Amino acid sequence: MKIKITTLVLFAIFWSTSVFSQTEAEELAKKLANPISSLISVPFQNNTDYGIGENNGLRNTLNFQPVVPVSLTKDINLITRMVLPIVTQYNITGAGEKQSGLGDAVVSMFFSPKNTKNGFTWGAGPAFLVPTGTNDFLTTDKWGVGPTVVALKQANGWTIGGLVNQIWSVAGNDDRSDVNQMFVQPFVIYNWKSGAGAGLVTEWTQNWEIDKATVWLTPTFSGVTSFGSQKVQFVFGPRFNLSAASSQAKADMGWRAGMVFLFPK
Repeated sequence: MKIKITTLVLFAIFWSTSVFSQTEAEELAKKLANPISSLISVPFQNNTDYGIGENNGLRNTLNFQPVVPVSLTKDINLITRMVLPIVTQYNITGAGEKQSGLGDAVVSMFFSPKNTKNGFTWGAGPAFLVPTGTNDFLTTDKWGVGPTVVALKQANGWTIGGLVNQIWSVAGNDDRSDVNQMFVQPFVIYNWKSGAGAGLVTEWTQNWEIDKATVWLTPTFSGVTSFGSQKVQFVFGPRFNLSAASSQAKADMGWRAGMVFLFPK
């Protein structure tokens, strides 16, 4: 499966220029590097992590992440973004144990200016934690809310920026721990005119309740291509677990593979 995914990514990277004009491929890649661009996209991001804890556990997380921009006024867009994890894990909660199902969803709403200035753009709004988890080990069983903001600058093929949210639980199961969690995601991406790209993403989750952090570093390679009229981006790269909230939760290694369906206006 990994070989097939890698082959598709390499195909997209090296052959995107034969599918699109350079201008079209470059513009699509630029919008995809911007989390708040005016582009409808439906990403499926799969993360597979190995060697977790003392039982050498494995966790596969498929994140369904649709992004839908809505024009509110001539100057302001509302960009809605949901991250819904679909999880299967083995030997995480105990030797020989398995859990699978939905995790909790995070729904973000960014109010963002339509016009950029010198390549700089930003968006801000609320983020909501929704307890969609279908297994006790995959959910906080809490409703949460807090602010989120993203800011970035694009110039000469580079996209440099970051996304931050802070969520506090406000309702839910009183027997479960409160949620007081910050997520920070700085990113650097370079896109060639062909639409191929290389990037570096850091994902830092700070659990303030226990004052512990989980940090992942993910170099990525990407490319855009087309299947008939459907435009698609492929993303692939290794994942490095630099720290975890518990020694029992730290992974030895991981991989990310993604497919993004694009719907340009």
